[in-house]
Amino acid sequence: MLKVSGEALEGSLGYGIDPMVLQTIANEVAAAASEGVQIAVVVGGGNFFRGVDRWDGMERATADYVGMLATVMNAICLQSALEARGIATRVQTAIEMQEIAEPYIRRRAIRHLERGRVVIFGAGTGNPFFTTDTAAALRAAEIGADAFFKATKVDGVYDKDPMKNPDAILHKNLTFKQVIDQGLSVMDETAITLCKENDIPIVVFNLTRPGNIIRAITGDQDVGTSIKCCCEAAVEEVI
Repeated sequence: MLKVSGEALEGSLGYGIDPMVLQTIANEVAAAASEGVQIAVVVGGGNFFRGVDRWDGMERATADYVGMLATVMNAICLQSALEARGIATRVQTAIEMQEIAEPYIRRRAIRHLERGRVVIFGAGTGNPFFTTDTAAALRAAEIGADAFFKATKVDGVYDKDPMKNPDAILHKNLTFKQVIDQGLSVMDETAITLCKENDIPIVVFNLTRPGNIIRAITGDQDVGTSIKCCCEAAVEEVI
């Protein structure tokens, strides 16, 4: 399962989709898929609209539904970019939009993956008050994903915000318990708990570094931060 934040898609534009960023993601996902890796993708919608950033007078539930629609726009654009590279791709949405995407059906999604198609899940969980990180963790558990890859704008998980603190320390290996106990900013606690309970390891890595997506997906241990269950995690290393 690959989770790409909507903010990452805007690149240097500050809003919307940067075609160069989209092409880079598509190239690397296509390369991994061509190697036989079964890939599912969840894309956020923050480059267009985030429910938590709603204006006064707008209900949170309504704002979250708008955000879900934003994720579908991103999903369709990524589908187009992948298919331009010869990679069969299907978009499935948690809110039915039959003219532009399939409704989410777990068994159909698994069949697509088994047939070598990339599956992009849109519209989050279909419910307000849940993040796209949680949607990605939920879908990862449902399809039996071997790992959860979160593509971000930083090199991994730090002890504090590296954008605001130049002395922030990058963790290379963590346990789920450490992430929860230390309140590390990886993803929301619901998503972390879903991965923990279903024994799905997480890799957090930098999307903006060329080649990182395929390196992470193909198991390069030097990419990003690895988060696993206590029984599997090695002694923590820091840079």
